[in-house]
Amino acid sequence: MADFGMSDRELEQMYQEVILEAARDPHGRVPEDQSVSSDPDADVTMKVEHEYCVPAESHQFNPTCGDHATIHVEVSDGTDGQPKSIRRIVWQGDGCSISQASLSVMVDLVEGKTVDEAMRLAQEFHTLMESRGEGVQEEDAEEELGDAVVFQGVSKYPMRIKCALLGWEGMKASVARALTDMDKKKEQA
Repeated sequence: MADFGMSDRELEQMYQEVILEAARDPHGRVPEDQSVSSDPDADVTMKVEHEYCVPAESHQFNPTCGDHATIHVEVSDGTDGQPKSIRRIVWQGDGCSISQASLSVMVDLVEGKTVDEAMRLAQEFHTLMESRGEGVQEEDAEEELGDAVVFQGVSKYPMRIKCALLGWEGMKASVARALTDMDKKKEQA
């Protein structure tokens, strides 16, 4: 494990705090009976199978643990001269404490970031999950991952890695769907 000032005991304590906080108040979670769209005229439901998800939405399921989540993102179109960014990310679903905490931490990390920054964070988190407990090798990556670095302990358990990655994979798929939809709308205009 890279040693950037945090002992195993401190990391474990922080992990427990993150999990407990996410269980009490998961960030970005929308109750199942509410729409996730900020557009009051949108007819968006999250209770659909993956193939029928609307643009900017992705349903993820982990059959090993039973975790499931539908992730919805709102991506700015970049027409204001700014890079495309994640304006809002919300999710609905249920699962183990690892998947729910990871989703909550992911929302905090990627909301407001550019699409490129969010994809880089997703790659760094994936690398962390592949580390088998060794953590990240670069101090900058650890700093960027913030609270997500506590999941390095999960990476020791291959059956739990899918739980931690569930939301991140959904975010990537949702962003890809949003960008594809934007491209289609531009072609039609």
